[in-house]
Amino acid sequence: MSIDMEQFHQVFFEESLEGLDVMESSLMELQEGEADDEVVNSIFRAAHSIKGGSATFGFTAVAEFTHVLETLLDEVRQGTRNITVEMIDLLLQSVDCLRDQMSALEQGESADSDQSRTLKDSFQRILDNNPADTAASSETAADTPEKSQPIQGWSISFKPELEIVQSGNEPIRMFRELAQLGSVDTIAHLEALPDFGSLASENCYLNWDLTLRGKDITEAQVREVFEWVEDECELTLTPIIGDFVSVDDEPTADSASEIVSSPAQTEPAQAEQVEAETEQVAEDKPVVLEEVKTSEPSDKSDKSGSFSKRESASIRVGVDKIDELINTVGELVITQSMLSAVGEDFKMDQLSRLQEGLNQLSQNTRELQESVMRIRMLPISFSFNRYPRMIRDLSKKLDKQVELVMVGEQTELDKTVLEKIGDPLTHLVRNSMDHGIETPAERLAAGKSESGTITLKASHQGGNIVIEIIDDGKGLDRERILEKAIEKGLQEPGDRLTDEQIYQLIFKPGFSTATEVSDVSGRGVGMDVVRRNIHELGGHINISSTQGEGSNITIRLPLTLAILDGQLARVADQIFVFPLVSIIESLEMRGVEVGKAAGGCDLIKLRDEYIPVVYLTEVFGISDQPVILDESLLVVVESNNEKIGVVIDDLLSQQQIVIKSLEENYLKVEGISGATILGDGHVALIADIGELIQLSGVTHLNRMLAGSVTPADPQAA
Repeated sequence: MSIDMEQFHQVFFEESLEGLDVMESSLMELQEGEADDEVVNSIFRAAHSIKGGSATFGFTAVAEFTHVLETLLDEVRQGTRNITVEMIDLLLQSVDCLRDQMSALEQGESADSDQSRTLKDSFQRILDNNPADTAASSETAADTPEKSQPIQGWSISFKPELEIVQSGNEPIRMFRELAQLGSVDTIAHLEALPDFGSLASENCYLNWDLTLRGKDITEAQVREVFEWVEDECELTLTPIIGDFVSVDDEPTADSASEIVSSPAQTEPAQAEQVEAETEQVAEDKPVVLEEVKTSEPSDKSDKSGSFSKRESASIRVGVDKIDELINTVGELVITQSMLSAVGEDFKMDQLSRLQEGLNQLSQNTRELQESVMRIRMLPISFSFNRYPRMIRDLSKKLDKQVELVMVGEQTELDKTVLEKIGDPLTHLVRNSMDHGIETPAERLAAGKSESGTITLKASHQGGNIVIEIIDDGKGLDRERILEKAIEKGLQEPGDRLTDEQIYQLIFKPGFSTATEVSDVSGRGVGMDVVRRNIHELGGHINISSTQGEGSNITIRLPLTLAILDGQLARVADQIFVFPLVSIIESLEMRGVEVGKAAGGCDLIKLRDEYIPVVYLTEVFGISDQPVILDESLLVVVESNNEKIGVVIDDLLSQQQIVIKSLEENYLKVEGISGATILGDGHVALIADIGELIQLSGVTHLNRMLAGSVTPADPQAA
């Protein structure tokens, strides 16, 4: 029987990338000198897992590369080698190299590369210059005359727990790995095997005595084979000195045992039979997981100018969320059964029961929707965890001292938003490092500490997640920004702009204040793409800064891109949806005074504040009929710290809506972020408040230039 191993490739890639994340975060904790055993062990286990998986799937280049890493890490783990800065740097470079190799393998390309060969040679030079004396650790504690004699092999007693196969560990594969070290003789003990009626195929009833023969085989090499099952077995290793073999409880000829040759030493047909039987047991076993992986389609679209990023094809889900989903489905089934019973022979005296069932169905549906949405929610630490490494590398490159502080890493948001926000955040952090934080000399001259601080902060505010990138650097130079914007033709001279408007100029395409181009920044590309990508997620970005003290960049995003709490409103014969989080208030227009500002824009005064008025009938050309303000309503909405009042004919219900992409199903419409299908089958358009603010200004300007509006006195309002 043969198994198609390619079906497991995607799981291997995902788990390997998770292992690399663990390696990188653990390496960031290492310091020169003696390392913490737990940290080193976590790095070693991740490398060992990648090596084992690579060898299993035939990815030889990756297996050989990680074997060298593993050898070096094992010496550190055994205490025969101390950690150096050079080793940490090389190991971090190896994490990057392995990520590239995994990406190549996933695309069906070769994993071998010049970088991996160069790093492999560097590790080998370290190993050759200071070889670890691992043989010393493989000697027994007893001080016997045989101690000084060469070790000819190992006697191994391997007694696995009953459930070892259920965790995915197969003894036959361990024996094969032992056979790569030398010749192996195997004795399988059958005493614990129950009668056929009590036999459970997912359990392992056997234990083994193995004799491994070969020169220069260290205890560390043998234990490495059983690394992942040390907690699931009793393992005893005894060195073979000369021709002497020491095996506890040597079986006699009368014992109920079966002598089985190593798979590596048997005839091919016998080896295939043993493998087939073992694989059949593995195939039939139930899998008990702490976490569940659920597949979902990957969004492979890459819009022009957007950051490109491989999106994972699966998501890890806690068992508690799955249990909650199952319970909700159970409630839904009960409600459905009740409604079916009512519908089979419905009478008017059952109307109250029908209404009760429909209310229960509505509640079950909402709970089911919320449960499904919670499955997609992941902590933002998945994105934040990439930045300690980046800060470390950039600090060395820029000759700066920077401390990274992360706050609110467990704040959850939708997986899709999490994946798409990663690259914009990376660009903003790099800019804070390059343009914000000063060099140690500059900071001392300004009366600051040598080390700067960058803070990544995440929190929930209403239905949004707010992410802040805060630095205590030199802040933004508003005069230089304005000067550069005028110089590049991005801003007209003489315009009076607020600080916020000046800071927003850095998001203009082609804007840069850098005096020279580096591989970190300065080319004038990226910040405009950052804002565009954030806007595509339905979010907004703001900047506040104090020169000499630092800057704060705030990103506000929806928690999910799939569901929206919305307010339905009617304008002429069209239904629009306003995001509930954007609505400040709504009021009747009867008796409200409307003034005119320069450019023909209508304004209303609302509690000592002038609010621009937007007519959707004009913006979208819905109707030629004049708007009767006394019969209309005004919805005051806010976006990016700017308010507008949208004139509507009627307010309808509030409800959660499922967002559908208008661009994918029809075409991009300015001022509209998407669409939804209502209960009666009609399509309602979802208003993009940020675009409406910009679009309404463009509309009024075009009307003024066309002569349909006479510019009013700026003081008229």
